[in-house]
Amino acid sequence: MGVQGLTSFMEENGNILKDVHLRNSKLIIDGSNLFNLLYFNSRLDQSHGGDYDAFEDQVCKFFKALRDCDIDPFVIVDGGSDYTDKKFETLKNRAQSRIKTANDLSMGLHGSGGVLPTLIKHVFKQILISLNVQFAKCICEADQEIASLARSWNCPVLSNDSDFYIFDIQAGFLPTSHFHWQKVSMDRRSSQRHIPCKHYTTTSFCRHFNINREVLPVFASVAGNDYVKLHNMGVSLRWEEYSSIVGRFARFDGLLNWLTHFQGQEEALDSVLRLISHSNNRQKTDAALQGLSLGIEEYHLPPSCLERFFNDGVGPGLGRLPEPLRVLPDWTLLPLMKGRLPSCMVDVLLLGRVMHGAQVEDPRLPCGNNTSRPVRQVLYGLLLSGRRADHSSQRPPVDDVEEYYREGKSLTSCMVEAVLPKAAEQMQLDTLDQAPRSVQLEVFLETLGVSQSTLSGVPPHLRLPVAVTCYWLRHAHPPPELPVLQALLLGLVYGELCRQRKSQRGFMEGPVLERLRGLIQRGRRSLDLGVAHAYSQWQCCLKESLDLNQLLCFPLAEPQCAWLYKGTLVHQLVTKLRGGLTPDSLLIGGPCSGQLYRAMLGAILNSHDAAVIPLVSGQQRATPPSLTQPLDDLTAHLHILALEYDDDDGAGGGSKAKSEDDLGWTLVSVRTRHKSKDRFNRARNPEFSRKQERIGWE
Repeated sequence: MGVQGLTSFMEENGNILKDVHLRNSKLIIDGSNLFNLLYFNSRLDQSHGGDYDAFEDQVCKFFKALRDCDIDPFVIVDGGSDYTDKKFETLKNRAQSRIKTANDLSMGLHGSGGVLPTLIKHVFKQILISLNVQFAKCICEADQEIASLARSWNCPVLSNDSDFYIFDIQAGFLPTSHFHWQKVSMDRRSSQRHIPCKHYTTTSFCRHFNINREVLPVFASVAGNDYVKLHNMGVSLRWEEYSSIVGRFARFDGLLNWLTHFQGQEEALDSVLRLISHSNNRQKTDAALQGLSLGIEEYHLPPSCLERFFNDGVGPGLGRLPEPLRVLPDWTLLPLMKGRLPSCMVDVLLLGRVMHGAQVEDPRLPCGNNTSRPVRQVLYGLLLSGRRADHSSQRPPVDDVEEYYREGKSLTSCMVEAVLPKAAEQMQLDTLDQAPRSVQLEVFLETLGVSQSTLSGVPPHLRLPVAVTCYWLRHAHPPPELPVLQALLLGLVYGELCRQRKSQRGFMEGPVLERLRGLIQRGRRSLDLGVAHAYSQWQCCLKESLDLNQLLCFPLAEPQCAWLYKGTLVHQLVTKLRGGLTPDSLLIGGPCSGQLYRAMLGAILNSHDAAVIPLVSGQQRATPPSLTQPLDDLTAHLHILALEYDDDDGAGGGSKAKSEDDLGWTLVSVRTRHKSKDRFNRARNPEFSRKQERIGWE
């Protein structure tokens, strides 16, 4: 986030920022900063797990405004952590702060901070691709790459990161907080549209404070950036003594006044160290020198790897990467930059560490990320397999990975064992992309505990989230209630209808979409932490499964994540379903909506045909979470739910879809043999004697 307090200082000295009209220009965009701004400034949901479709709407409006003004955007997002690990303490502090913010939200307290939904990065990337916006994900952090590309192309940077007040970018920096994209204006004489904004250059700043541009990195490091904070080292310098003003900005003003006496970085840094040594011992002085040197180094701009990527569509090549990054296999570099591989692989391979995000959960319960840990263990196993192999053993050894996560209301860590499933024992990271597709799929399905035949009745683009739901039902703790599962599946139906509405011209909204939209929660309401916790676990499972699917080179189609979860709908659906509303009453009049719901429900039933699933009915909410429900009871629940829709209007298998239900699927009726367990259930439950059918999609 740069130099703490510097943005406010710039606002106080408003004449440094110049009013301009941006049009007909390339624009380098700090993507990580942008998706934060668009989500939080739009006041989108944070307490219920996020509203990704509303976020997509904001992103689309933003880039439409740019194109209306002939602005050519290039979006660059952060990848893995800084491989030098200089920011580790800063990252831990931010993680703890996010845990506090999430806990405040769980109690209905809305402060200045915010919590981004779990899937926001996946959603943002997919939206950019769908809009044909030029996009790149850096191998590690993006700031230097953004500044280097902007200098090379001589175009401005859009961000709110105060580090861009320090980078020497000739074309300048546009603070996002002053980028009025929602107020596109038109020049009356030229009829050209433009976006009003404020423009910053280091030239205007240095002229205002009468300092040499060379000492700006010294100013940022001494003032305290993400890499060094002198006061945390026990070093205190009273810059206020050099200031001509009083108040909160006297420290910045005094430091700048003091720096007017120096022409270069080395001279200024030596003088700072002399000040430090006067009142501190040699050990503190040496530590300060090391910290300040590292902080200054971050503002030096190496040649950009992104220029070749955007111009020629090629990755950087291992030879152009810093030595520590050459642990990455060559085949991974281009997919990483395209956002087709998870950035956590950089942290695992270089640092042996992963820092998890925070969500609104029940702080009395274990972190939702614990539910998806077995998926991550396989991810770690694939990443570490063969990198440190002992070829004398039959199976490559794997290492532990340190995970940082929430425990109660605090940040904690533990070592997590990397695991290789049986299907992946012969896989090596260096050649993972060359593994047979059937093996990649087998590893993925084995990890989630789902068979390929189980998913055959589900549309291909929804097989991954349905597989994740099967996994979630087995591993979630406490066990999800039946209405929580029902609401989740209804939310997937809603998202599919919205996706079709957006992608198909002439799409006519039917009663199902209208009915579900009417249930979306608006305004602040009380939050059921149990429901929030269950859905947080599901999103964690989905995120890790998306990452694993990427690493395995997409054995399953990657779903459009914006349409998979809408927190303000599914939470309200749980309330209504607990109160007696039934899924069939919501799906009346939508034949294919009912078919989709039954197909997903049937896959879940088939997945758990020989297992015990801890699915708790609504009446058992007070039951201790350790209690699990036998399979036969769950089978009865799910079969009855599926049978409820057999008599819906036009819901028969093979019926032609209309209006909102024209989902583009070919229905194939497939007779299935019933297992002995099914015959036993029919004996106990006469309603099961009706022939069952499985819907397949071609």
